[in-house]
Amino acid sequence: MTQLVSWVRGDGLKRDYVSRKKIPYNAKLAVIAEEDQLFPDHSGFDWKSIKKAMEYNKRKPNRTHGASTISQQVAKNVFLWQGKSYIRKGLEAYFTFMIELVWGKKRILDVYLNVIEMGKGIYGIEAASQSYFKKPATALSRAEAATIASCLRNPKIFTVIPLSNSVANRRPWVLQQMNNLEGDPDIQNVIKEEVINKKK
Repeated sequence: MTQLVSWVRGDGLKRDYVSRKKIPYNAKLAVIAEEDQLFPDHSGFDWKSIKKAMEYNKRKPNRTHGASTISQQVAKNVFLWQGKSYIRKGLEAYFTFMIELVWGKKRILDVYLNVIEMGKGIYGIEAASQSYFKKPATALSRAEAATIASCLRNPKIFTVIPLSNSVANRRPWVLQQMNNLEGDPDIQNVIKEEVINKKK
């Protein structure tokens, strides 16, 4: 529904769903670093961040500070519509719980990297890679993956091309967070592909 609305509004629609094997390691690490560093550990909801966001929004009602996890964003973008109504938030909680239960972390991350908006009318890591760097996602460098991830807070405003100040300033932080998180075994368990040894 989100992608359809984007197309109707004239934002265009670029998307190219790819399999898990074509989603690069660097992209998985970059979006976790930017969007949800507790992704491997929570059950779909980051309660501490939700509490902080609620407190922030009470102090500054004219601004809104979100705390959506990767799982919540997938639930919203795959099954629901954009908005802030209590009905939609309630459905989002239900679908978040269900995909955590049925899909698991690896599948959720794969879907996220195929459906999330990464620029005006650009959905998914493959479309973003082709649009911004003229190459398949599998060829993205670490810095390029971090650049795309740096726009996710508001991809219509924080542009990769032309490179907005916000993305340029955020990218070094994302790269540092990638370095910090990479050694975490829980993160590795989510982003690395299993190696299956076949005995002949």
